Amino acid sequence: MHQEVFVNIPFVDLKTQYQALKKNIDDRIHKVLDHGAYINGPEVVEFEKKLSEFVGCPYALTCASGTDALMIPMMALGIGPGDEVITTAFSFIATAETIHLVGATPVYVDINPVTFNIDPKEIEKRITSKTKAIVPVSLFGQIADIDAINALAKKHGLNVIEDSAQSFGATYKGKKSGNLSLLSGTSFFPAKPLGAYGDGGAIFTSDEKLFTLMKEIREHGSEKRYYHTRLGLNGRLDTLQCAILLAKLDRYPWEFQQRQKVAQRYDQGFSGLKKAGFATPQIAAGHQSAWAQYTLRIQKRSEFQKQLQEFGIPTSVHYPMIMPEQPWYKAQLKSPSSDWSHARLASETVVSLPMSPDLAASTQDFIIEKVIKVVHQL
Repeated sequence: MHQEVFVNIPFVDLKTQYQALKKNIDDRIHKVLDHGAYINGPEVVEFEKKLSEFVGCPYALTCASGTDALMIPMMALGIGPGDEVITTAFSFIATAETIHLVGATPVYVDINPVTFNIDPKEIEKRITSKTKAIVPVSLFGQIADIDAINALAKKHGLNVIEDSAQSFGATYKGKKSGNLSLLSGTSFFPAKPLGAYGDGGAIFTSDEKLFTLMKEIREHGSEKRYYHTRLGLNGRLDTLQCAILLAKLDRYPWEFQQRQKVAQRYDQGFSGLKKAGFATPQIAAGHQSAWAQYTLRIQKRSEFQKQLQEFGIPTSVHYPMIMPEQPWYKAQLKSPSSDWSHARLASETVVSLPMSPDLAASTQDFIIEKVIKVVHQL
């Protein structure tokens, strides 16, 4: 029996985006090729200035990856062996990885089952005399419950580092992700809402001393050339990537609004689909998501993905295993009996649909139609 299939639906459509930005991107790349300042070139300074203005935060520092964007702030705060850092159990591994890399111990907390973000009510239960920081993740583009988290941090004398790898441009009560806590680290991995053509990241802070310190750490711990006053790393973002990101940032406000429209179209398309085990993403009051992903919850996920693939519809799972149960990380646990039931259930049921600002309405309608069909058959 003939089955209607859409050919080559991308999960994230970077090719169409490039075609829309081709002249601007190409011009900026060639400008870098002409001046030849491939490390710390003028585009780096320009991009950091525009990032700061966009987020509304006094200081922005580019770095080589979203992983560096979390690790450098921890290094600047002096977090290390003997310290504990509270974070979510449900995220990409870099969130926990960076805590281990500075020598500290991650303390995993369960999530709010509706938003997928860390549950502030669970955070306070895990605070000890060893706790030095809280790292909430603004997962799938929606900022964590940052007011409650900041209040806990203030009460207990802790620092907050927002993992904003997926939430660039998202807002919470009118303020943008990256400008809601002492420190924030975002990612410019190609598939992120604002993506480079390779790895990249940025750190935001309102603290001038921390900014200066992190800049030194990013440059091998150097206060000036060949004068190294602290342990650092090679964490610079290449000039070429900044040139590409400058071109993309020009279009980003439009893309951000298009992501809202794509998400709304999905919401409307699935509004009549009422079936046990199926749920669409929920955005909390006062929040505007960056929609890094449009993530459903579905039972029989493997079968759901298999049937959609037969229609040419790609899906992805973010993330199929919670961080504390990843093999290496599980071996490091000091309190393996913690309750991460909501996080574990999410890891077993979440699945993301194609999401791009350039997703055509006709393509999206096809996706919606087939999702409804498959869900009814499960």
